[in-house]
Amino acid sequence: MIQDKSLTSKNLYSIVVSKEEDILTARKKARETAKVMGFNPIDQSRIVTIISELARNIYKYAGDGKIIMEVIKDNLNKGLSIQAIDNGPGIADVQLALEQGYSTSGSLGAGLPAVRRMVDEFSIETEVGKGSHIKLVKWI
Repeated sequence: MIQDKSLTSKNLYSIVVSKEEDILTARKKARETAKVMGFNPIDQSRIVTIISELARNIYKYAGDGKIIMEVIKDNLNKGLSIQAIDNGPGIADVQLALEQGYSTSGSLGAGLPAVRRMVDEFSIETEVGKGSHIKLVKWI
């Protein structure tokens, strides 16, 4: 079930991903947030793609988790911080997972490498058997 609620303000959203329909809801919230923030149409599409990929990975590999989106400011810049958090199996080899074409599920293996290319800041914390925490920032 999706829980899309403001945690502390209008600028912080947590979306639980536990079933396939939750991916669509996460995409919708990403599109709304990117548009309201003033991202151009191309970056709006990128943000929707990023959220879609992260939510799909949570659903497909971890079973459940959450996406957190937060509007952030740094001096004169405004951006969107995105976190994908799960307690799934973790990523055994992060370097390999970030290589174009690598997949453990028979997919094209384009997801995480594409996400990394579309954002300004990217990091992964993962532990096998304990889950993953992916942190991203896209600045306007």
